[in-house]
Amino acid sequence: MHGLHLTADLHDCQCDDFWLTDGTILLECLTRAVAVAKLKAVGQLAHHFPSTPAGRGGVTAALLLAESHVCIHTWPEQGSVTLDVYVCNFGGDHSDAAKALQEALIVLFSPRHVERNVLHRGSVSRHLV
Repeated sequence: MHGLHLTADLHDCQCDDFWLTDGTILLECLTRAVAVAKLKAVGQLAHHFPSTPAGRGGVTAALLLAESHVCIHTWPEQGSVTLDVYVCNFGGDHSDAAKALQEALIVLFSPRHVERNVLHRGSVSRHLV
């Protein structure tokens, strides 16, 4: 179950508003980015959140991958996005594809500030399993 889990918190995004509020367009773009990264989408979901007094509602867009998942959460009223890209490396090393996918998504939202985290998963020794 060895894998790579990348997260990024994007602040002060300078992208067009529809990237933060239109789950259909966001899911289409996410599907293309996954294909370009040579990963395989096997399921998808977009959920739109209602507007609040603070502004338009955000979206959650997720793709299930044969390799694991990618998920985007948007907060248009804050100009913020969180990204989550996880690939398991069971059948091969998909780490470079995950990194390329994360970078493409960061560019899409044009944030002024990015906080990144990297988690290497499944490091438990085989003899303990």
